[in-house]
Amino acid sequence: MISTTVNGKRENIDADADMPLLWAIREKLGLTGTKFGCGVAQCGACTVHVDGQPVRSCVTPVSAVSGRRVTTIEGLDPKADHPLQRAWVELQVPQCGYCQSGQIMSAAALLTRTANPTDSDIDDAMAGNICRCGTYQRLRAAIHKAAAIKRGGGR
Repeated sequence: MISTTVNGKRENIDADADMPLLWAIREKLGLTGTKFGCGVAQCGACTVHVDGQPVRSCVTPVSAVSGRRVTTIEGLDPKADHPLQRAWVELQVPQCGYCQSGQIMSAAALLTRTANPTDSDIDDAMAGNICRCGTYQRLRAAIHKAAAIKRGGGR
């Protein structure tokens, strides 16, 4: 039994210690916003936050989050009104949408560290997230928009 906090709620997860966090989130907790992409931490689709830091949940054993705080895309904002989520919708970022929860989680970690990121900051922070549809320009624009919203310069 692994005891952790997921999206602000204390959870006791009945799983093998080496089960990937991704599968514990999806199968044991029923939170399906975090996606499986590659299974080897290369694409970023499975990105969640552990104690505020982005991690690849497909290669993180569930035992590694015992006693820690995990945030999934469902927990980023209870009303799906995070500045990134608003910017993503406003700028119509997704094409297929599959990688987007991981993209948003990586971008959220960036905006927590850097209130006004440059293109270079964004490119560095997002380098581990692959979008097979190639929406990188829209991703960058949405991150700039979300940063402006967070700073009070957006809607």
